[in-house]
Amino acid sequence: MNTPMSEVMEVINRYVPKGFTPKAGLILGSGLSSLAEQMTNVVTIPYQAIPGLHAGGVAGHASLLAMGYLNNVPIVCLRGRLHLYEGTAYSSIRTLIQIVRHLGASVLVLTCAAGSLLPEAGPGEVMLIRDHINFHPGNPLVGPNDESIGPRFVSMDNAYDRGLREIMETAANKLNIKLHQGVYISTLGPSFETPAEIRAFKIWGADAVGMSVVPETIIARHVGLRVACVAAITNPAAGMGTEDITHEGTLHYGEIAARKLVKLIPEFLQEMQHAAG
Repeated sequence: MNTPMSEVMEVINRYVPKGFTPKAGLILGSGLSSLAEQMTNVVTIPYQAIPGLHAGGVAGHASLLAMGYLNNVPIVCLRGRLHLYEGTAYSSIRTLIQIVRHLGASVLVLTCAAGSLLPEAGPGEVMLIRDHINFHPGNPLVGPNDESIGPRFVSMDNAYDRGLREIMETAANKLNIKLHQGVYISTLGPSFETPAEIRAFKIWGADAVGMSVVPETIIARHVGLRVACVAAITNPAAGMGTEDITHEGTLHYGEIAARKLVKLIPEFLQEMQHAAG
């Protein structure tokens, strides 16, 4: 059941610092919580204190909404995402993204852990997502549409904003960080993919695979947020490596990739702010 956003924002607004308007929203994936630790002047709200939301149950996800500054840029940070494989309804994910929009942000930056279908993009590398394939068993926009929030039919031609991708590339070049690029395919999980599925996904044109991102991107585009996404590569996809895929491995290699992202994301935010004038 959808919780009215007026009810949600009534709670959020009790915590918003005076004069605070975020430039961007940031969602942190598995193993990437160290990014939030760079924030200053932080005010946090547990997800379970927000109407219609609950704490996630996955290791590496803190389930906190944090408002503050990263590299002197005001942001709202979602420390941990809610996953469909936990039984979370699309409505909860919609609420999180709509909070970002209601607070005044115009950009949503997604981070995630992903398996790589590109041999040259190994564990500990980072990949800029340029497009996606929705292999979830649904779409978060199915059902009645509220035209005051977004249009019935949403173009996904530029789902991962070209201008933001250029800014991310500029930031990566400045820091001498190798930034792979590719197409992300979302699966429901929580089981990892089979080698046969990965072979099929490769034929479809996928370069990275994970269990999130796509619903968030669709919702973000629906409410008019520009989206950028960077994946922390945590493992070769099933059948492409010699080791078993585990969540522990995801957190381990996510932490290695996070060392790059803790530099890249703040630099990106600064570059984005400069580009906006």
